[in-house]
Amino acid sequence: MQFYTNPAPATWPALLARPVQALADIEAKVAPIMAEVQQHGDAAVRTFSQRFDGLETDHFRISNEALELAGRQLTDALKNAIATAYDNIYRFHAAQLSTPEKIETMPGVVCWRQSVGIESVGLYVPGGTAPLLSTVLMLGIPAHLAGCRQVVLCSPSVHPALLYAAHLVGITHFFRIGGAQAIAAMTFGTETVPAVSKLFGPGNQYVTAAKLLATRHGVAIDMPAGPSEVAVLADDTAVPAYVAADLLSQAEHGPDSQVLLVSTSEKMIQQVLHEVEKQAAGLPRRDMARSALDHSKAILTDGLDTAFDLLNAYAPEHLLLAIENPESQLHKVINAGSVFLGNYTPEAVGDYASGTNHTLPTNGFARAFSGVSVDSFVRKMTVQQLTAEGLHQVGPAVMELAAAESLEAHRRAVEIRLSAGGAICVY
Repeated sequence: MQFYTNPAPATWPALLARPVQALADIEAKVAPIMAEVQQHGDAAVRTFSQRFDGLETDHFRISNEALELAGRQLTDALKNAIATAYDNIYRFHAAQLSTPEKIETMPGVVCWRQSVGIESVGLYVPGGTAPLLSTVLMLGIPAHLAGCRQVVLCSPSVHPALLYAAHLVGITHFFRIGGAQAIAAMTFGTETVPAVSKLFGPGNQYVTAAKLLATRHGVAIDMPAGPSEVAVLADDTAVPAYVAADLLSQAEHGPDSQVLLVSTSEKMIQQVLHEVEKQAAGLPRRDMARSALDHSKAILTDGLDTAFDLLNAYAPEHLLLAIENPESQLHKVINAGSVFLGNYTPEAVGDYASGTNHTLPTNGFARAFSGVSVDSFVRKMTVQQLTAEGLHQVGPAVMELAAAESLEAHRRAVEIRLSAGGAICVY
């Protein structure tokens, strides 16, 4: 990790830049894949699956029977852990469901918002270097709670734990397809894969580029998301070993991940850097973690206010506050995907089983995007209902506004009802 002392704010944009390729260059590579799948369907998917993932198969779909039987290959300990995660994630997300509140804006004029589950959604679950069964739970549970009628899941991994999690959340359309070709298949539909209305899930830079290209074809996405990242703010009350472990837990995701350590204590930074080297040596994915650490930073600031300003400029996916009385400082956090308070709240609990969703905005998009929730899987449809009295109350204002905009048909749509005495407004 590179060490910086009190960098000037003017240098922050360059200092905090993510280690990613130019999006235009990636899109130029992904666009032909999208076009081929759009034109040639399953045949193109087979070609790209063989080229990029080494998968040679005529059948992408994993049967519902295979999903159901996958649990037999898991230990009871793992199934119990999955059950714990499932229960916590379900409980947290179920609490996000709400009953529409009807608002009478004036006598006889009632308005409300109705939540409707998106009819068809596509979930992408990476699996190139690790079977991310937790992502199946994080996406599948809120999709179920939202009432989505068709949930399509694509992943290059058929690890039994991932299949078991898919069965638990009710997935019935599981396809062994990875990368940009999976996003293309769900965007356009193929002979085998249904087209969807909205895409969800993390992925590498190619998957992210494919999702962004999908939006040009009328398919919505959860958020622009890319390589994982974490920022830790640590003062003298932090535990160096804990902080180092949290930094490494993100660095091991891949060489394009990024970790950021910010502290008001040079001693703490040095202790953490020592622990990072010590702990990295024992990791199975140490080479991957060290590649990520090569472009990661440790930054010393002259106070907490400056530290928070810098972190808000960075807008991290995950933010850990390993400081004294962290909750009292939470109001200073403006831009972050998910926040973890105190020495006993490792980022890993949010990844797996605390209950919050781990599908979060990266690459600075936490300035404007939220993480996945039940709301991500629904459309908010406004509804209004007027009585005859209500139309008499609001109608004159509507006619006046329509006349001011020279929209005569709008004005007459109200006038004709009022002229009829409101008789046809009885419901």
